[in-house]
Amino acid sequence: MPRLRKPHALQPGDVLGVVAPAFAADAGLLRAGCAGIEAAGFGIRRRKDVLARKGYLAGDDARRVAEFEAQIASPEIAGLICARGGYGSQRLLPSLDPEAVRQARKPLVGFSDITSLLLWQLRCAGLVGFHGPVLERQQPLTRAERHSLLAALSGELPAPFRGKGRVRGVGRGRLVGGSLTLLAASLGTPWEVQTQGAILLFEEVAEKPYALDRLLVQLQSAGKLDGLAGIGVGHLEGCVDPKRSRPSADAVVVGILSQLGIPLVTGLPFGHRRPNLTWPLGVRAEIDGTRGELRFLEPGAGRRRAQEMRGDHR
Repeated sequence: MPRLRKPHALQPGDVLGVVAPAFAADAGLLRAGCAGIEAAGFGIRRRKDVLARKGYLAGDDARRVAEFEAQIASPEIAGLICARGGYGSQRLLPSLDPEAVRQARKPLVGFSDITSLLLWQLRCAGLVGFHGPVLERQQPLTRAERHSLLAALSGELPAPFRGKGRVRGVGRGRLVGGSLTLLAASLGTPWEVQTQGAILLFEEVAEKPYALDRLLVQLQSAGKLDGLAGIGVGHLEGCVDPKRSRPSADAVVVGILSQLGIPLVTGLPFGHRRPNLTWPLGVRAEIDGTRGELRFLEPGAGRRRAQEMRGDHR
């Protein structure tokens, strides 16, 4: 992995470019999501073909690659926010230029299927990205979600995340993670998740408890649960089995992970339930399994573009 670099911090008035690397977006929901970002003080720029559709995808792979590359290259675009997740991001990754992404230093925001894109950016471009909201949502961002997103993009130190401590102890490491399904899907790829010495964060939606078991065992068998500093679990939304009421998703996850003997916190506020707070992949953090907290030790964004151009190294 290249030496880690942080994207530029944003400020009110900066323009976010919309990218749709996965499922096709709903026009009304996307419009509402863009309006919410504009109300928060940012500009929004989207291409005319952002609502393209080919099957379940937002247009063919070539269209989605071209859109991403254009938003990365545009000097008017300060950061990127994804229209939605679903599936399709990993189809683009072999065609993307990691050096162009690294040099642009634009913050990228998304979650769910966007996990693949964030892992690729971290591993191949060596650039911090943000696990946070996408534009297509059934409901507007809550006040807490908006504040978390704006603080992260502006280079502020995120407020601690609070959950439920399950295994006592304190661990420090760099944050990595996202959708549990996409973490497992990264194995054997050039963007395979790197967990040694890290704090692993994950969330999931609509996977039955036995499927969560299978995904965790796959990561464990691949050595990805060895040498971790700690684990934080976000929302496990809709992870139920109508045929088997027990064990619950929580019981399965805690049962497997508690055997590792490292700090474990569940119920952290991110994922496919409200609130979905923003956190940066690649930065140093501390997880406290006694207090049930995830504390960030550094911001995810660096100095602003104007500061770097002036040679301001504060």
